[in-house]
Amino acid sequence: MVEEAPFPGEAQARVRVKYYDYGVVSVLFEFPFNGEWTDLISLSSRWISGTDLPSRAEEIAKEKVARTRPALVKPYDNWLSEDYFIFFMREIGGNPSGAHLLSSCGQQISQVVRGENAVLSDDERREVLQSAMSYYPNDLAVLGWNAAFVYDSAAGSETTLQLLEYANSQLLEFRHYDELMTRELARVYDTVGQKSSIINRWRLPREASRLQTVLLDVTELTERADNAIKFLSDMFSARQYRMAANKIGVEDYRRLVESKLHTAGDLYTFMMDQFHASRAFVLELMVVIILVIELVFLFRGI
Repeated sequence: MVEEAPFPGEAQARVRVKYYDYGVVSVLFEFPFNGEWTDLISLSSRWISGTDLPSRAEEIAKEKVARTRPALVKPYDNWLSEDYFIFFMREIGGNPSGAHLLSSCGQQISQVVRGENAVLSDDERREVLQSAMSYYPNDLAVLGWNAAFVYDSAAGSETTLQLLEYANSQLLEFRHYDELMTRELARVYDTVGQKSSIINRWRLPREASRLQTVLLDVTELTERADNAIKFLSDMFSARQYRMAANKIGVEDYRRLVESKLHTAGDLYTFMMDQFHASRAFVLELMVVIILVIELVFLFRGI
């Protein structure tokens, strides 16, 4: 669902709020721009270096979510946030091609993506421009870890902007899963680290069941996030998404979550093995006690 509203205190700007079905709220601020490269570089540096936009976005998101809270299931108490800047150019003087723009204004584009007023080194400029992608001769997208430069028509850029928004929403998801798994693993480590005894081992199935529930929930949600992007029939969009996901850190957090899921699976197996060993010991002990009792009665009878 998308809501639009004027941006408070800013002329000719608007706010767009989008709700995803897996607990992510996207707040988009749109500001018009018209100027020279120096103006755009200065604006990029000012915004990326630090503004109150993230805090204002959180206020708007919380106000919107508060209205729908009665309908929410397990709403989050602790909010995670990610900010991302997209400098979208519909028109540039001379209508250059993407390749010409990259060769003639690569330094300025790299400064915009990095949010730097100072001229970057050749190595850093090449690093930034490695993520440049074009589909038609007259479009260009340069993706960075917290900002992107997009040169395209309004219609042509729509997919790129949506993919960048979706990649950032996935980053938030995996950050949440990473924190959730960290808390659950810490809880399990505390349980497993307690002094070994039959009573403590008898409690392990409850903790194992809780851990298994978390494992299934996280696995289901990560698979749903993966499946959402698999339906991209456009190979260029798929490559663009993979580039954006790698740049902003989605894959790094995915690997962290997958590693913790693997660790949690091993812990679940360990706890159940410990429980089964304890149960087998108790059963064997009961058999021995029964045999001893039978022998006592046998010898008394003699």
